[in-house]
Amino acid sequence: MNQKLVTVLGLAFSMALVACQTAPTTSAPAADTTTTTKTTDTAAEVAKRASPTNLEELARRLVTQSAGVKEGEIVLISGAVRDLELLENIEIEVQKAGGHPLLTIGSERMTKKYFAEVPEKYDTQSPKLSMELAKIANVTINVDSGETEGLLADVPRARLAARAKTFEPVGAEFRNRKVRGVEVGNGLYPTEWRAKRFEMPAADFGKLFWEGVNVDYSNLQATGEKVKTALAGNEVHITHPNGTDLKVNIQGRPVIVSDGIISPEDVRQDSLNVYLPAGEVVVAPVAGSGQGKFVVDKTYFDGKEIQSLTLTFEGGKLTSMTGTGPGFAAMKADYDAYGAGKEILGYVDLGINPNIRLAPSSKLGNWVSAGMVTVGTGNNTWAGGTNNINGGVNGHLPGCTVKVDGKMVVENGILKA
Repeated sequence: MNQKLVTVLGLAFSMALVACQTAPTTSAPAADTTTTTKTTDTAAEVAKRASPTNLEELARRLVTQSAGVKEGEIVLISGAVRDLELLENIEIEVQKAGGHPLLTIGSERMTKKYFAEVPEKYDTQSPKLSMELAKIANVTINVDSGETEGLLADVPRARLAARAKTFEPVGAEFRNRKVRGVEVGNGLYPTEWRAKRFEMPAADFGKLFWEGVNVDYSNLQATGEKVKTALAGNEVHITHPNGTDLKVNIQGRPVIVSDGIISPEDVRQDSLNVYLPAGEVVVAPVAGSGQGKFVVDKTYFDGKEIQSLTLTFEGGKLTSMTGTGPGFAAMKADYDAYGAGKEILGYVDLGINPNIRLAPSSKLGNWVSAGMVTVGTGNNTWAGGTNNINGGVNGHLPGCTVKVDGKMVVENGILKA
């Protein structure tokens, strides 16, 4: 599973609901009492080192600017003990705006214990509580709670797929009611292992992340509009020296700009989610279009490296997937566990955030670096599409050249629009 919607409205949020709920409060919610003090203290210290930003100001921006919480709205807030100070600040900002917060605290320990101790038959149990919350919520704000790479590597893929399938109606209810969603992390939340993956010291990576979160949204919006205009064409052509050569028809398709703010116009266009650090322009292709291949030089699955992940498309469907490295077999097994729809080319995504600057030697990509290209299959409801399947595959590739009807948009990884 590797779609953005799952992060905000799917399995991640729903697993937090399974784990623990706390009523709205102006004081700190109780921590997981089964977690030792030493573990909690270490998490807090890590968060403090990795968050060189004003958490009160960040909470204010998340609530009033990104989500635009209004008086009387119900706001579901989720995250981990590690970020308790930020979560508390978010709850208070919601109340200052006249909203009604529900703060949910989860942990990796509870997630692991679910799959270790809860009978498998309950993976497909109707998620009544989550559905009821989806029926009353107006906004969700989630802070990425992941600490451990490959946390669920030992869980059978079929169980994860079943769990995701069970919560698809919940995601659909959020979308049908136009619930706005804000997610802090976007695959880059600073951890020790992510810093190593991107070949950066942990402190530098943390600084990079928060600079990306705190980018000037007005400038980002202006850049996004330029790229959106550039994508108002018929055919996107993506090439790279590694053999990537993919053509996609986007004629008449809506182009969505993720600039960190959910505006009223975004809501009218069903662009309901922002992912921070922000900075993406995404388009879902015309059904049945997509011809060629997209080659990802380097990625990871459950902590294991994959090289030369090659996605071959014909008629808008993934017809072949190859790769090398210790992580490929597990990734392919995960993909195979999901149902029909996972193979449909879902989106082309261009990064526009100038503050997320990778080490020159890094071949590992992300969603938002200016000039980054991401191609993915499966769920694309977050990108203006209609495919609701919780399954698929994607990859990030720096250094691409992207043309729309022959006009240069990205040249060798440099954003030109």
